[in-house]
Amino acid sequence: MAVYVGMLRLGRLCAGSSGVLGARAALSRSWQEARLQGVRFLSSREVDRMVSTPIGGLSYVQGCTKKHLNSKTVGQCLETTAQRVPEREALVVLHEDVRLTFAQLKEEVDKAASGLLSIGLCKGDRLGMWGPNSYAWVLMQLATAQAGIILVSVNPAYQAMELEYVLKKVGCKALVFPKQFKTQQYYNVLKQICPEVENAQPGALKSQRLPDLTTVISVDAPLPGTLLLDEVVAAGSTRQHLDQLQYNQQFLSCHDPINIQFTSGTTGSPKGATLSHYNIVNNSNILGERLKLHEKTPEQLRMILPNPLYHCLGSVAGTMMCLMYGATLILASPIFNGKKALEAISRERGTFLYGTPTMFVDILNQPDFSSYDISTMCGGVIAGSPAPPELIRAIINKINMKDLVAYGTTENSPVTFAHFPEDTVEQKAESVGRIMPHTEARIMNMEAGTLAKLNTPGELCIRGYCVMLGYWGEPQKTEEAVDQDKWYWTGDVATMNEQGFCKIVGRSKDMIIRGGENIYPAELEDFFHTHPKVQEVQVVGVKDDRMGEEICACIRLKDGEETTVEEIKAFCKGKISHFKIPKYIVFVTNYPLTISGKIQKFKLREQMERHLNL
Repeated sequence: MAVYVGMLRLGRLCAGSSGVLGARAALSRSWQEARLQGVRFLSSREVDRMVSTPIGGLSYVQGCTKKHLNSKTVGQCLETTAQRVPEREALVVLHEDVRLTFAQLKEEVDKAASGLLSIGLCKGDRLGMWGPNSYAWVLMQLATAQAGIILVSVNPAYQAMELEYVLKKVGCKALVFPKQFKTQQYYNVLKQICPEVENAQPGALKSQRLPDLTTVISVDAPLPGTLLLDEVVAAGSTRQHLDQLQYNQQFLSCHDPINIQFTSGTTGSPKGATLSHYNIVNNSNILGERLKLHEKTPEQLRMILPNPLYHCLGSVAGTMMCLMYGATLILASPIFNGKKALEAISRERGTFLYGTPTMFVDILNQPDFSSYDISTMCGGVIAGSPAPPELIRAIINKINMKDLVAYGTTENSPVTFAHFPEDTVEQKAESVGRIMPHTEARIMNMEAGTLAKLNTPGELCIRGYCVMLGYWGEPQKTEEAVDQDKWYWTGDVATMNEQGFCKIVGRSKDMIIRGGENIYPAELEDFFHTHPKVQEVQVVGVKDDRMGEEICACIRLKDGEETTVEEIKAFCKGKISHFKIPKYIVFVTNYPLTISGKIQKFKLREQMERHLNL
């Protein structure tokens, strides 16, 4: 038998603090006063699985710290894997007919990183990657990290207003994009906010609205004022530039920022969560360990990724985890396509599949699902929004995904809870798993300002290596999210049971999660207020069997004005991303209010679901 010493520091938790800030201040003091609480025995099987469980009947758990965290940069990790398995397939992009081994990928990444430095980009500069999943996306993700440049993940659906906001917010010096994808013409969208690009010398852009942007790189077509990505990579192929890259490596630290991912908050426009090498190298490494990737053969390490790379799940749990474990990353399509995902599993002998709950619903509902050979499947990751228990059971039974389910947030790099492969189907269906190593979690009773008892809802807080460096250029919002004791307050309402399984039961924030996409109501409300006929608008999420939630805009028109649902939706097109356009537009004359006059969104949501017969 092994002894597990519980490091639950309880002390005298102050009760009765009013509001979020009061609770946080009280907890900050009490956490300092805390003391060792208890000792209990675990079976050898539990120790082998590195299980951490709550003690003292309270919702706090600390992940195992038996293994050391990794202090390598992303570039050093790629070099290690390329030396260990040089001939193993690293990247397959089916829609571009790209296949690279780890040795080949390393060579291309070095040239691209060298090329970015050769055109005047420096360590700490921000480069935006704006486009659907592609070889160029993976190349830029790894090359920027290799060069010490900070990658800004830009949603490929962004229109001009949204693009301008994120580029300005973080001061992007460079932007990389394809000419177009489907109806999204990237160059034309950029011209709306940066007309100077057409007459600019490539690499020497001077823009009035985007003063930091100097370099625009086209992935696939020569365009006025842009450099071609192939030209940048070719420039980096010279010995002089490769030597400069190697020299620069010695000045990189694992604690340097590497990636800015925009995430929706609760009180304004999207915020740029800033992650370091240390954040994402360790998160991907620890997730792979939980999935037991170190025990798999090369044939069992073939990962099908339909998720967007601009999301943390795609770039960290996807690209980075494959890089850490020498797994093959297979991009099935530019954007999610259920049929293409099944084709990729069958054709490429895929073993792991990523997706949001909505993606898995679409995959399972493919009319010819039974005709695909998915016999090689053994696991995957489902994350992005809460998954109904029935869906989890269907995925396990129909796709043989035994290694399953994770919970996290962009601000936490992202994964903080996940299941062990040995967990039962019921445990996987009814929870998001158990705490990850080197991570602490607690659930707070916000009314009392104390730790919640087990099986009692409260706000989930996370602490550890995984917490972001902060929101780029937003010190006040960073302080609101991460308290002085380094706890990140997720805004998710959760419970924890005696075994340490966590269940997400709701959100204290108003963010809508539609098919894994975070939608920020205040951003849409601000947009609708620009319509000349709109007096007031409230945006809520309403339940939807397929997407999890759909957007409902409740609009109060100005006196004497009339309009239609079709006219409101037409107003949205080309101005906001397609996934932000509400499915439901309801015209109302008033909203449910508190005595003090504040709108009660939860009551409005209930009213709309009844009105829409959902």
